Amino acid sequence: MRFNLLVWTDVWSHLFDLAFAFALALPIGWDQEKEARSAGLRTFPLVAVASCGFVLIGNGVFGERSPEHSRMLQGLIAGIGFIGGGAILKDGRSVTGTATAASLWSTGVMGAAVGFALYDIGIVLSLLNLATLRLLAPFKRGHMPNSASKQEDDSTS
Repeated sequence: MRFNLLVWTDVWSHLFDLAFAFALALPIGWDQEKEARSAGLRTFPLVAVASCGFVLIGNGVFGERSPEHSRMLQGLIAGIGFIGGGAILKDGRSVTGTATAASLWSTGVMGAAVGFALYDIGIVLSLLNLATLRLLAPFKRGHMPNSASKQEDDSTS
């Protein structure tokens, strides 16, 4: 086994990236938790940190700008899609959880962006995700048929 001495600047950089991904996902998870969604305070930060970690590992194994990153990102996207699929529930003609699933997917992409040191993209994705969930929810509740009774049903489960 080959052992390299830890390069502490890399360790601190990785810790910063992982913590930053966590911090960007935390408000989204908190918002979802308050709304009693199927994924919330624990799930969103975990998806962001895992995605960031996946990219950081890929950077270490393949190099920062390697063609292998495309395959790695394909697996990451599929895996997060699988997790998001578990948040979607169908009951007769009613489907719930699609926004949660899309938010999980967006949070995974945000974590990957942070792993690639594309912090501006990570911040924008985080803000857009939170703004979409928060600012468009009242619009949906106010303009969708049967949305008031459906919202009450969602909050009890």
